[in-house]
Amino acid sequence: MIRMLKNKLVYLGLSVLWALTAWKSPKSIERVSTESQPVSSLVLTNPMLDSTRVSAAQLWVDSTLSSMTLDEKIGQFFVIGTYSNRYESYYATIDRLIKAYHVGGVIFFQGDPYSQAELSNRYQRQSRIPLIVSLDAENGLGMRLALGTSFPHQMTLGAIQNNQLIYEMGREIGRQCKRIGVQMNFAPVVDVNSNPLNPIIGYRSFGEDPVNVAEKGKAYARGLQEAGVLACAKHFPGHGDTHTDSHRTLPKITHDLARLNQFELPPFRALIEDSVASILVAHLEVPAYESRPIASTLSAPIVTDLLKNQLKFNGLVVTDAMNMRGVTKGKLAPEANLQALLAGNDLLLQPESVGASVQKIKQAIESGQISEEEINRRVQKILYAKHRVGLVPYQAVPVSKTLVKELKTPQSEALRQQLYENAVTVVKNDQSLIPFVQLDTLKLSAIAIGESDGNVFQNTLRKYANVTCYANGTKTDERFFAEMLAKVDSSQVVIVSLHEMRQKVAQNYGVSWASVEFIKQLVKRGNRVVVCAFGNPYSLKYFPTVPTLVCGYEGDPYAQMAVAEVLFGAIPALGKLPVSVEGLFPVGHGLPTQAIGRLSYGQPETVGMNSGKLQRIDAIMDESIRKGAFPGGQVLVAHKGRVVWQKNYGKLTYNLTPFEPVRDTTLYDLASVTKVAATLQAVMLLNENGLLDLNQQVSYYLPELIGTSKEHLVIRDVLMHQSGLLAYQPFWERTKPQGIFSPDFDVRVDTLNYTLLVARDLWTKPATIDSVWKWVVNSPMTGQRDRRGQYKFIYSDLGLIMLRRLVEQVSNQPLEELVQDAFYEPLGMYNTLFSPLWNGVSDWKIAPTEDDRVFREVLLRGTVHDQNAAIQGGVSGHAGLFSTANDLAILMQMNLQNGYYGGRRYFLPSTVPMFSHNYTLRSHRGLGWDRQPDANGNAYISSFASPRAFGHSGFTGTLVWADPATDLVLIFLSNRVHPNANNNLITSLRIRRRVMDAAYEAIETSIISQK
Repeated sequence: MIRMLKNKLVYLGLSVLWALTAWKSPKSIERVSTESQPVSSLVLTNPMLDSTRVSAAQLWVDSTLSSMTLDEKIGQFFVIGTYSNRYESYYATIDRLIKAYHVGGVIFFQGDPYSQAELSNRYQRQSRIPLIVSLDAENGLGMRLALGTSFPHQMTLGAIQNNQLIYEMGREIGRQCKRIGVQMNFAPVVDVNSNPLNPIIGYRSFGEDPVNVAEKGKAYARGLQEAGVLACAKHFPGHGDTHTDSHRTLPKITHDLARLNQFELPPFRALIEDSVASILVAHLEVPAYESRPIASTLSAPIVTDLLKNQLKFNGLVVTDAMNMRGVTKGKLAPEANLQALLAGNDLLLQPESVGASVQKIKQAIESGQISEEEINRRVQKILYAKHRVGLVPYQAVPVSKTLVKELKTPQSEALRQQLYENAVTVVKNDQSLIPFVQLDTLKLSAIAIGESDGNVFQNTLRKYANVTCYANGTKTDERFFAEMLAKVDSSQVVIVSLHEMRQKVAQNYGVSWASVEFIKQLVKRGNRVVVCAFGNPYSLKYFPTVPTLVCGYEGDPYAQMAVAEVLFGAIPALGKLPVSVEGLFPVGHGLPTQAIGRLSYGQPETVGMNSGKLQRIDAIMDESIRKGAFPGGQVLVAHKGRVVWQKNYGKLTYNLTPFEPVRDTTLYDLASVTKVAATLQAVMLLNENGLLDLNQQVSYYLPELIGTSKEHLVIRDVLMHQSGLLAYQPFWERTKPQGIFSPDFDVRVDTLNYTLLVARDLWTKPATIDSVWKWVVNSPMTGQRDRRGQYKFIYSDLGLIMLRRLVEQVSNQPLEELVQDAFYEPLGMYNTLFSPLWNGVSDWKIAPTEDDRVFREVLLRGTVHDQNAAIQGGVSGHAGLFSTANDLAILMQMNLQNGYYGGRRYFLPSTVPMFSHNYTLRSHRGLGWDRQPDANGNAYISSFASPRAFGHSGFTGTLVWADPATDLVLIFLSNRVHPNANNNLITSLRIRRRVMDAAYEAIETSIISQK
């Protein structure tokens, strides 16, 4: 008899082992019936189990089971609830429960990762048999634990079309669970939420399409189980079409069998076939399966007949929380716990009255209600599950100060961002307005409802265009809405964003009637209105007349960034509605939009860069500021069209008071970067339009050069700095001979004759521009020639002053107007301009340069540092432009993309490659562009730069760089000339080169799937 019993236990154990380990390789396992196959066949169908592992599991389970008392066996069914944010006496109570009743597991709720990990170790020490530590973390640890990561809710995930991302999320949540000692996560929810009034499931569901729910549920569960965490599909047999909350009452599902088989059960079937480890049974009244008015948790026809026998589920069956009113109403806890066990459940979640329940179960065994053989069989399932998740031998969870950092990795943040980006759904685009293309003709205003100024959404909008933004933290401020209607005229595109929304219908999804009426008025009077809802998609029912409607699903900063980027075409809209919206929009509806080549913003890991290596930039910049290389600066790195590093460092000056931090909008004097950011852009445009021949002599376009030493200068040679022009001539000294300003130059008051601003309160006549031109024309040529008699490479400001004159002659337009109209305005570079002080930009927005005691006798702020550019009114071909890192990144990305950006083509595809190519042996430079240095090296260009890379540096401590080979853009801005231009630490410390090195070295293969 003993041998027969032992053999039977081994048979049952192997059957359970097969069922609980199949999820490691679901695609390769053929589902077979345990009643028709021999034990050896069951084991061999699982290629993940070799004989050694089978033997080890079987040996531990058999030996453990044989050593257990009846009380210990019964205790395995109980999973008690606990918290990690309580007090010692509370924790001691949990200790006593574990030791007194030999409970099989614990489920944690509120707390933090450190405390939970420490308590998990503590509780495991109290138990002879390792505990299954569980967590109800549907969207990640952040759902329960402070400092934990929160991934998107399942409704948001339901909009995503790439289920590989859902799998990766599941795997990442599993990794984080394992790191803090959790072996079971009560996720995913696979209820089909077909009822918009559902108060308990709603946003926790993947949606109302059973196929979509099933596929995403499988992906999530696979990810969890790949990480070694038991997944749990819930809430069987389907909680999606209920209108009451099972925490408070017993919801009733009145559908017939046909409906249940068509909608509610398919996701569970799919996950069972895909070897999900466990299934949680809900507290529901389902007359189609159970004639008695009892909770499904207590129903053998539902748990045993339907789930185990009909659906062939062999994994762990778990009750929903046994302290919920849906199951306890009218019943004592011990009786409810016993009925749940008799119904076929293996684990009793959050039971009340554990001691009395143990006694109740023992009485049931004695009376024959349940056999000890059945008890043994279920305990075996639990033990095999514990062995499978690595609890044998048990190893304590390492708890260190770096725990949160280990949980919140750059990779997990990158994945979070990608999930939100892939979810954004364009629901209506009746006017074909998005993505925005013609930025120079659109007048954009943005109104945030339920959010304050400086919100992430509007800040992201400002990265793309000059958007006028308004915000109000309330949703019912009638005065604010009236003010907006008065301020925003009907010609404007109005982007209305809805924030602080709610997920539940009882709260109208957080949408106020005042805001609905305000939006109706905007539409009625003819505004082109774009509504962006950062909340439940069911809320879209309030906006049937809005012509452009976008759903971001949640208010997470990544969701706000993603919606803004979709509006401007930085990323495509890929999402589809996971639910239908009251007859307006069907489930699966979504209008795809295309990415149109604008920069997006996000985590380095999304494009295969290492954020840890990029953080070296922080150390380099901190060192530079500490040593006095410059008071502050901006660094921007973009890779594969995504800005992955955009940081501001230090202050605008060294003064402690007032404190003036560097901001995204701080303008820097670009110095010689003007050559490529303005003059060269104009030259390339005129050349490709056939208006400027690079092989032609400059005198062909500027006849005044005929008969001078400049008559035979070829444009191509001027661009390559090999035309024989001198590097520099201090023309400004002629305006102040013997240290005194000449009468034609020095004026302290703006008059009709003195209209060129040189510095604050210092003006000159427009005729000074002509004087500078004459001085350039009459300047001597260099005598430096090579062996062949050709002029040597001499980097020359004079050549770019000459090219400015040429551009204006050919285009019949001032340089500053040409580049503004042709490039800056349509590109959205509204922080890029010449003479910002003259154009009304406030001092505090501009980084000061030199405290000039020699020439202008004033601190320079908002007027160009270069003296020769200054006497031309701040506009020259070689200097004068001011800009921000973000604006310059846009310009350089356009050049990197061979003239395409934001749905528009600024150059022919061949133009930029032609100008950035090296055509001469006399230097490493291209046509206007600086390039990779020769063997002698360069103070600011990384040795990692490819031969195709191009860019330029500026005297004030600036740099722009683009590398087509690595798809990299780098912008570095500083005011190293403040307060003294003789400060050359930026070069001696090789700061720009080291920053560029860090950017190149951070490029590696991405471990995150691309969209």
